[in-house]
Formats: sequence, structure tokens, C-alpha cells
Amino acid sequence: MARRSLLGSVPDRDGVAFRLTAPHAAGVELCLFGSEASADAPEIERIAMARDAAGDWSAAVRGLGEGQLYGYRVSGSYRPNEGHRFNPAKLLIDPRAGAVTGSVRWSEAILGGNPIDSAAYQARSVVVDSTFDWQGVEPPARSWGETVIYECHVRGMTRLHPEVPEALRGTYLGLASAAVTEHLGRLGVTALELMPVQHFTSERHLLERGLENYWGYSPLAWFAPHAGYCAGRGPTHPVAEFQTMVRELHRAGIEVILDMVFNHTCEGDETGPTLSLRGVDNALYYILNPQDRSRYLDFTGCGNTVHVAHPEVAELILDCLRYWVEVMHVDGFRFDLATSLGRENGVFSGRASLLEAIGADPVLGGVKLIAEPWDLGPGGYQLGSFPPGWSGWNDRFRDTVRSFWRGDPGRRADLAKRIAGSADLLSNKRRGPLGGINYVTCHDGFTLEDLVSYERKHNQANLEDNRDGRDENLSSNAGFEGPTDLPEILAARDRTKRNLISTLVLSAGVPMVAHGDEFGRTQCGNNNAYCQDGPLTWVDWRPSRRGEEFADFARRALALRREIGVFGAHRFPDRRDVVWLGSDGDLLSESDWRKAEDRVLGICWRLSPAGVFLVYMNASEEARWVELPDVEFATRWKERLNTATAGAGDLLEGRFELSAQTTIVLQRSE
Repeated sequence: MARRSLLGSVPDRDGVAFRLTAPHAAGVELCLFGSEASADAPEIERIAMARDAAGDWSAAVRGLGEGQLYGYRVSGSYRPNEGHRFNPAKLLIDPRAGAVTGSVRWSEAILGGNPIDSAAYQARSVVVDSTFDWQGVEPPARSWGETVIYECHVRGMTRLHPEVPEALRGTYLGLASAAVTEHLGRLGVTALELMPVQHFTSERHLLERGLENYWGYSPLAWFAPHAGYCAGRGPTHPVAEFQTMVRELHRAGIEVILDMVFNHTCEGDETGPTLSLRGVDNALYYILNPQDRSRYLDFTGCGNTVHVAHPEVAELILDCLRYWVEVMHVDGFRFDLATSLGRENGVFSGRASLLEAIGADPVLGGVKLIAEPWDLGPGGYQLGSFPPGWSGWNDRFRDTVRSFWRGDPGRRADLAKRIAGSADLLSNKRRGPLGGINYVTCHDGFTLEDLVSYERKHNQANLEDNRDGRDENLSSNAGFEGPTDLPEILAARDRTKRNLISTLVLSAGVPMVAHGDEFGRTQCGNNNAYCQDGPLTWVDWRPSRRGEEFADFARRALALRREIGVFGAHRFPDRRDVVWLGSDGDLLSESDWRKAEDRVLGICWRLSPAGVFLVYMNASEEARWVELPDVEFATRWKERLNTATAGAGDLLEGRFELSAQTTIVLQRSE
């Protein structure tokens, strides 16, 4: 049996084998608890664990089984200046726990430098037998070229859904309900990208303000599904319910991609709590500041950075990824602040040991891998620099599309590059356009409705005096800040949304939409709603008539993308596939591209077998007459999409008037 299968807590017919990696520790005690997850429940037994030459500590306990609650106490020197923070008064979560029950309660007791016992304020690790009946349901195994990603939050997606049973709203099982999967299928979604589901906890500064970490980018246990998204009360229920969710999504033809947070943990900086890795072996698991080992190198903005280049830590991460694929059946991963995963000695490399190990692994080599290609360290922006097989969030696509449709001058040439797959940015040409995840909105920033309704952030609810969040959002409010009933303002906003979604789905690469954007979900101008667990962030499944009409348009736009097909190609388009046109019907010249005030872009796609398509975009405030080009003797063109009318169907020939702030898609008509 491979070493990795022995780490963690492994039940068998005789009992449970426990194993923990802590090479710098002087001693480890396994602490067993009764069946109650209550923080007041006392330990029923402590068992000294034996150390082997590799620095692993083990104990086998007969008579135990699934559902057993436990934790570790690790002893050794408490010398922060040397990087060691051992304190046996702190009950620790197993880094490989398959489930966590109970919650962390903030108290001085969970801080590492004092002798106060932390058990009364700490969650519990749970022994899990992850055997599950998959009922023969296989993953959809969709290619990148046909993938449409829908980023969503497990709780926020269904918390207000009237067709989901009340007890299941905001849970894994609610997300897998037919009411949700049928909506996603109609929309054209092929993959859900779930915001963090690794068990997480909230930071002290949030709880003290009456807030909590809603997004989940504060992990405590990497292997454990977050217990707060579970409908049942049993300590092992999160595992079975997560597996049920994946099975039912797969049954509906939808892949599951997880947003994984390996760059930092919830333990924060040196003043933070001791909950797991810090107490297990601080000098092993975190990157310490070489000038002052009592502090951390922080490339994440969250107080610490995980030492992924260390072989033991890399093994932990690889085992975790394999677990989510082999045991939980997920289809891929999006890595938060992924540049941190490629840092060795502080410097990023696309050939870093962990990145290469992921690519070479026979289990992980076949799943979808997505990088958030930046962190806060030196040289942190690395879009296009990850290994073959990886895709990356393309924030340049986001910014270019936003600024073009806002009417900013000089954006036409950059927009053409984004539409054609961002070859200038994706240095790993073997991936082609599929190396980029195109998006206009995501969880971080304005929703699509807010992008066209606000020019300033409104984050007062976060209780940080509106200092948090980005100041520049490349947004436009159509002349009025925030909600309004003025028909002309609403019409302008709806047209801009149609332009934004059309540009997204009619561009080469992999499109991603954010949950609820198809309905016009608003966060009332909050562009950093990480700490808002309530109606402000939940999807409203009873949208207005405007919301319903936009959802219908989004469905038709995605259907047109599938029909045309070329946007999911593996190679970058060349002049055989696409040419760029001006409003006069001629090819754009070098001098034309330099006309900063010209905001009309024409695109001729020569596609086989779909035919010839013309796309015209007018981001100016005035209508423009367009001369239709002579393409393969085409004289008549059928309108397939028009963001000015939200309709289609007209036949055009010769020349036509392209409305202001409009996208139109035409197909050659015989």
C-alpha cells in the first residue's frame, strides 16, 4: 500500500489507523472524543503516537470506526524565532481529516502562545469511510472546446430558490436539485465552478463586527467538504451529501470544478490562531521570513503562504487533489492565487516541482486545471505561464471588454485580440485559445447588473468605511447611479448587458459566467461582498420581467455559440478563419487600427461547415451606416442576434444602419 493511503485516519474492519506528518515534533497525542460534537464534550482518551524515521507519527486503535471524533496535540519547542510553535495545550485539526464537525469559537485560548487549553473552542476531526453508491453514473467528460463554466456559491445559489425544499436550500443537495440542474441545462452550462467547499472558518475581525467569511477563502481542512453546506446533522453527512451532489450533477451532464485554496490557510499571520498546520509543524508547512523566522513571507495578502515546494507539503496537496477526484469524483480544479503554487525560493516557475507533479500524475493529468494566474508576491502576474494542459483566468479579457463597451477610445485593437483568443497573452501556444478562461464578471467585483448600474463601489455594509474593494471597475451607470425606474436608463443598461454577454460567448476561448448574472442579480454596488451572507449575495430566483428577458437572451446567445462551434477551437484563428472590417466593408488597415475614436469593429468569420458569419460591434453613442462586404459572393445576410432589439430574423443586404451601443450577428443567406 502506498504511503499516502496510510496518512490521515483510515478505518478498516478492526479499527482506525491514524498517521500524522510532523518531523520537527517531540511528541504527538491522539485525542478521542465521544459522539457529541459539542465543544463542552470532554476527551475520552489520549493515546501517545509512535514516531518513525520519516517523521510520521502513528497509532492504530481497535474498536473505532466511521464517525469517530478526534484531534491531535503536538508537543515540542515553542521558539517562534526558530520557526517552531508547538503547544500541546492546543487541540489541532488533522490536515487530512475527511470531515470536520463543530465550529471554531474565537477566544484567547486558540492563540498559540499561551497555556490555555483550546479544546472547548475548537472543532473536531471526523473519521470517514467514503464508500459511496455512484449508481453507475459516469462523469460527463466534456472537452474544453464545448465547456461553458458557471461560477457559483453553494449556499447563495439556492438559499432563496422557491422550488428547492426549504430544508435543502443553501446546501449541496439543494444545488443538485432538478430545479437547478434543469435551469443550467436550458442556459447552456456544462460545468459548475464551485467557490471554496474545503472546510473553512471565519476570521476574528469579521466575527467581531458581526460578519462572517461567506466566500470561503479561509481553509481549515483541505480534504473535508464544508460542513455548513450540509443539510444533515451527522458528522459524516457532508461527505455523503457532497458525493450525492456530484452524482446528480453528473447525471444532468454537468461537470464539477472546485475552487481550491492551497496558497494560505485560516491561521493568518503570526498573531493568528493555532488550529492545524501551525501547531502540527509550523516550520514545515509555511514559508518563514528568513530574516525573522517568527514571521511569514506573505505572497497571498492573507498573512501566510503555504510552503508548497517542500516535498512533504507537496505530497499533502497531491494526495488531496487525488482524493477529490478518486473519492469525490470531481472533474477539475481552479486554483486560488495559483502563482503561489509555482514559487520555489520565492520565484515563480512554470516548471516548479508541484506544477510538474500535478501534470505528470496519472489521476490528475486527465482533469481540468485552471489557474488564477497571479498572487501578491514579486513577479506575481503569470497569465499564460502555467504548464501545458492548464487554463487561466483572463482578466485582460474582462478589462478590455468592459472598457470597450463603456466607450473608452483606443480599445478596438485590443478587443480584436481578446475575441481571437488572446494569442499575445497565452505564451503556451500548445493550449491555443482554450488556455484562457474568458469572463466579464466573477465573484470578485461587480455583478453584471451592477456593472451597468454603478460607477462607484458601495461597500458600506462591510463596515470598513468603503475602503475595501477595487476603486476602478471599468463600469458605467447609463447616467444614473444605482436603482431607477426610468425606462430609458433601464433600456440602455439592458443593451449594454446584452453587448457584454454577446462579446463573451462569441470570443475564442472558454467562457465563464457568474451565478445569477443571467437574472440581473445585484449586490447593490458592493464589489467585495466576501463577508455578506444574506439576500445581498444570494441569487433571487424570482427575477423581474427584465431579468427573465435577459436570461432568455443569454440562452439564445449561448445556443448560437454552440451552433457556430469555432469559438472552442484548439488553435488560434488566422486570416483563413477571421478578418477584421471597418464600417465601409473594407479590411481594417494599419492606420485604421490607430483611429482611437473609431469604436466600430466588424468581424468576418469564415467557418466550415457553419458557413460565413459577420459580427459588427458599435460601442459609440451614435448609429453608423455599415456597408456589407463582398464575401464569397454573398449578397443577403440573415440577422441571428441583435442587442438593440434583443431579437433576430431580419434579412439584410447592401448596407444597413447599425444602432449605437449594439452588437449584431449576421449569417450568410443563400
